[in-house]
Amino acid sequence: MARTLWTILLPLTPSGALGLCVIVVADFGLLFSAGVFNPSFTTYRMAATPDAFMSRVGTSWSVGAKTCQAAFVVAGGFIAATAGVRGALLIAGLLCMASALLLPWRKARLPSGHVPAPTTEAVASPATDSPAA
Repeated sequence: MARTLWTILLPLTPSGALGLCVIVVADFGLLFSAGVFNPSFTTYRMAATPDAFMSRVGTSWSVGAKTCQAAFVVAGGFIAATAGVRGALLIAGLLCMASALLLPWRKARLPSGHVPAPTTEAVASPATDSPAA
């Protein structure tokens, strides 16, 4: 959620040196928040995914992220052509802040700090299942 708060500063920046400072602060806050969140979420995702499915999860996550980024860049271009650059930035900032409403705000059913243990079962191959001759 902390990543979304910085995007609303961009369309509100004044011109001149103060505007440059606001953009630098907003970009630093956004990059810092993303830098804290991304490794933490990746670690959780790896701990919660069984080893047998890790490559599938990583690949689907990468494809989905790259596809969504491209789609939203195109959508942002259309909005900027219609509403102007500041209008598009304002719409994007408000949508990012509104996305926090989609987070699961209810109480967690698991105890705090609980991460599901990875599966330790090995997948048997046909060569190891056959009896020794």
